[in-house]
Amino acid sequence: MNRSQLWAVVGLSLVALGGPASSQEANPDEYLSWTASFAETAIKSMHKDGRVGGFFDTRILSTNRSYNYKLSATWLTPEVIRASARVTQLSGFLPDAATKELVTDAEAAGETVILIEIDPREGSGVIPLDWGAFLRPRADDANESAVVRGVSTPALRRVLALAGMLPRNYDYDRFWMVFPLHTPDGQPLFVDTTSEAELVVRIHDKEGRVSWRVPDSILTRIARTPARPEP
Repeated sequence: MNRSQLWAVVGLSLVALGGPASSQEANPDEYLSWTASFAETAIKSMHKDGRVGGFFDTRILSTNRSYNYKLSATWLTPEVIRASARVTQLSGFLPDAATKELVTDAEAAGETVILIEIDPREGSGVIPLDWGAFLRPRADDANESAVVRGVSTPALRRVLALAGMLPRNYDYDRFWMVFPLHTPDGQPLFVDTTSEAELVVRIHDKEGRVSWRVPDSILTRIARTPARPEP
């Protein structure tokens, strides 16, 4: 491992721990020197698995709904976007300038994006159109009342750095959900004291949750993104 890769490891470790700003801020092009294995590790670090509904849920009154739903979510943070762009660069022999364009295109998609994958367990096997995804601080944080709803944006499947670089399980339907990083009244969704972010997925009367440490890159993005309070 060379010196730049060592500092990248340190930077991502600090992000995972919610500590000081990562080395990406000091050297924004550092990701262009990441190895494929390091980039893949960065992507996997923001991938979580869960379930919507209880493990022992059974179909009792209706046959038109699934018992529960397998849930998979990857938070496409600035680090994950850069890692995905780097994997694409290495596999496609892209020049640095083209790789940077992949990052620019991905970060223009919205304030933050989470790739959500859902697999209905038996029952109808259909995911209803009115399901919802919500992002908020975890319930034990001081800012727990802050919550925003994600907007499904299927066109993002064509944005290479948001396409999801982990092996796909075709049993799951995929949804690119764009979330604002400010609440409807213009307040930041996460603040310096926020320890973890929580994704809540609701389908019918069932609910599932996964959570991540809030990386400093998200706090930086909040600070640099102007709030747009709803009228």
